Amino acid sequence: MGNTAMTVLGFSIIFAATALGSAVVWFFKRDISQKVNTLFLGFASGIMIAASVWSLLIPSLEGAGNWKKFSFVPAVCGFILGGAFLVLLDHILPHFHSGNGEEEGPRVALGKPAKMFLAVTIHNIPEGLAVGFAFGAAAASGERAAFAAALALAVGLAIQNFPEGAAVALPMKGATGSRAKAFFYGAGSGAVEPVFAVVGYFLAAALTSLQPWFLSFAAGAMIFVVAEDLIPDSHLAEHPHLGTWGVMFGFAVMMVLDVALG
Repeated sequence: MGNTAMTVLGFSIIFAATALGSAVVWFFKRDISQKVNTLFLGFASGIMIAASVWSLLIPSLEGAGNWKKFSFVPAVCGFILGGAFLVLLDHILPHFHSGNGEEEGPRVALGKPAKMFLAVTIHNIPEGLAVGFAFGAAAASGERAAFAAALALAVGLAIQNFPEGAAVALPMKGATGSRAKAFFYGAGSGAVEPVFAVVGYFLAAALTSLQPWFLSFAAGAMIFVVAEDLIPDSHLAEHPHLGTWGVMFGFAVMMVLDVALG
């Protein structure tokens, strides 16, 4: 597979997996159980943590080698800025957290389904940026191994996007009363990923000196999502071992993908 084909595939599968996961709303009559939801969210958390470390932070540190003993600076600063970016999105976009029932952002006349949709969309922005930054850095280097590593990242995020799509669409069915609307809300929440992947790609490919900052920025944004939303929403206190094993298994899957493909 050529480098361009890998890039197109990487951008496509992160959305396609979310859409496929959302399609389960046509086959399930009831929402997923709390235990299954805990396992899904734990698995997604493990994937995102491992992706942040193996596919983003380590390459960020390696890319800042010319900083010598201060090579940690772009990684640390970009990481913090990624978290700050999510805080900014939380303040400017109205959304609803299904896990705790709280609303964030400006108070506007939007229905609950729309606010739930925006909450998931916010989560998906860092994933799209992460894939775009990884492929953009690969394009700048021209190394096939870098493209393979970026594809591994995309595959890992796609794997966790399937259950995530289901976890979005099924509750949406109850909120909207329509399977079709629930599917389009779920699939639409993933459409933001290839869009921001393209943005990240051109930024990283054009501004090569900032690649370590971009990679760590995406890592910080994803870890922020894990710490603020995925782990709390998984209700680990009620099913501690189930959620924890989900995290462990997700981390292991992403680590294998990164090492095997990258």
